[in-house]
Amino acid sequence: MSDLVVTSITPRLGSGTGLRTYGVVAALARHGPVEVAYVVWGAPEPAPEYGWLPNVTLRELRASRGPRRAVEYALARARGVPRDLARGVSPALTDAASEARSGVRVIADGPVAAAAVVPLARRHKMVYLAHNLESSGFRRESERAGLARFEHEVLATFSESWMATRADERGAIALAGEKIATRYVPNVVDTDRIAPVVPAGADRLLFVGDLTYEPNLEALGFMADEVLPAVWERRPAVRLTVVGRGLPGSPPDPRIEAPGFVEDLGAAYAAADVVVVPLQRGGGSPLKFIEALAYGLPVVATAHAARLIEDGVPGRDFLAPDTGAEFAAAILALLGDPERSGALGAAGRELAVARYSVDALASLLG
Repeated sequence: MSDLVVTSITPRLGSGTGLRTYGVVAALARHGPVEVAYVVWGAPEPAPEYGWLPNVTLRELRASRGPRRAVEYALARARGVPRDLARGVSPALTDAASEARSGVRVIADGPVAAAAVVPLARRHKMVYLAHNLESSGFRRESERAGLARFEHEVLATFSESWMATRADERGAIALAGEKIATRYVPNVVDTDRIAPVVPAGADRLLFVGDLTYEPNLEALGFMADEVLPAVWERRPAVRLTVVGRGLPGSPPDPRIEAPGFVEDLGAAYAAADVVVVPLQRGGGSPLKFIEALAYGLPVVATAHAARLIEDGVPGRDFLAPDTGAEFAAAILALLGDPERSGALGAAGRELAVARYSVDALASLLG
């Protein structure tokens, strides 16, 4: 069998969405040919890492303009597709899916691609690659109701829906009924291409996340307001590096450094001692958490974030304190105990390889 992945954005690795798509494509390619047909949006060229994958080909689709695009938008809205998703619906995605040969499995990557091909999915078996349970996300109540109706249709129509967490699987069944077919397809990273590092001994914390995503911005506020002041009381030289785009304004303290988006994440991890994942809310399995584990650094996460790493064990693979004060205490304990820090990082790396790697996902999809 071969696979055709249709996606509404240029395949990149700079976001959680992009990393999830890449992980699934890489895992599928372990079993046979995969074609990724994409509409050029968000970036002019795909990430070069796609070119390193055997069995993967890329096909650029040009989004249509003018009357046909307007008609597609109107039809999508008439089917109940929420406005922000309908704007991305392109006839090129529908055409690519409809032209798939017999024996090719079509996989719609995310809700926009699903909105484009759901009429075809009523007649042909297709897979929906979900990135989150969208209707449980951060939207106004009026928007959430319409999104839930649309998501119900997608889950009920596609022959199978691949969910990032078991919690999302349960939520999908609660939304669309027990007759739908779901599969646990977790977020993964390519651990073969991530060389583990050791704590730098520089009293430096690292937080990686897109700060245009509201839960990440709230997480940084939690660090600045509740965690770091307690850390600085004991170790005033500690610095926090925040890597990711979208920080509005300047950090509240000069000991918080925000270089923005960086090309070389490996260098950022190599310069750190402890990675923090201070999420207070949000769904799905956080890819930057998994990435941090893969780098072999000790991770301190909130209890909420820890619950999203469903195969991890707090205390063995990472630390998961409940409160800001406990979070600060966990950081200080690791900075003051290199042996414990190294053991925790090694356990996290082992978890990433065993459960959240491309090879592990390839076994699940085999």
